[in-house]
Amino acid sequence: DRQNARIEHDQALNRAMVGLLSDNTELYKRFSDDPEFKRWLADMSFTESYSPGRGALGGDPAAASC
Repeated sequence: DRQNARIEHDQALNRAMVGLLSDNTELYKRFSDDPEFKRWLADMSFTESYSPGRGALGGDPAAASC
């Protein structure tokens, strides 16, 4: 459901941002220090990636089981 998808999305976004830490310290600093920026980025990313029934990464639902 949407709530669980959002939780998973936000955890993945946090992991991605930690992965950017060494190369993009300014972006990571803003993400971790600015709650409005973090909320905006998470909302924008979730809106672009969440689509019920489309399967993993927005592709074919049958591909999600592969």
